[in-house]
Amino acid sequence: MALVTSEGASSSSFTHQPKKFDVFLSFRGEDTRLGFTGHLYNALCQQGINTFIDDNLQKGEEISASLLKIIESSRISIIVFSENYASSTWCLDELAKIVECKKNDQLVRPVFYNVNPSEVRNQKGKFGKTLSKHEKKLKDNKKLQGWRKALYEVANISGWHYKHEDLIIFEA
Repeated sequence: MALVTSEGASSSSFTHQPKKFDVFLSFRGEDTRLGFTGHLYNALCQQGINTFIDDNLQKGEEISASLLKIIESSRISIIVFSENYASSTWCLDELAKIVECKKNDQLVRPVFYNVNPSEVRNQKGKFGKTLSKHEKKLKDNKKLQGWRKALYEVANISGWHYKHEDLIIFEA
């Protein structure tokens, strides 16, 4: 796994536990890596914000224990929901872990990149179709319900809605 970070993190602390990263970025690589998420990562790094982005995810692999620890060791998680985000079980596993860490005071902020927040929240449109496909393939219904709950919970958090070159602040 390649670890790409920006050194020189800010000294502000959101929790009592020492954190390795200021920000963890969760995103669907094929949708936003070379565009929005890549630019967001660069902007955060330029501001001296210690940011994690995984540039070497292997398709089809299960989420690694080391990546789960990185999520835990981050102060903030930014989830970039894009059209194909839910098609990745890796992204959904990250999201479930992020929601778990939110209960331990991790700050979570969603970005809705060319997707409607209500489609994520209500699992309609492409998100609903993709989750139905997962349901047919997945033997573990508990895991699927965890993903659904995580999508609903994070989509109800105030975040940003980016669509057609506009950035709209979204209030849940």
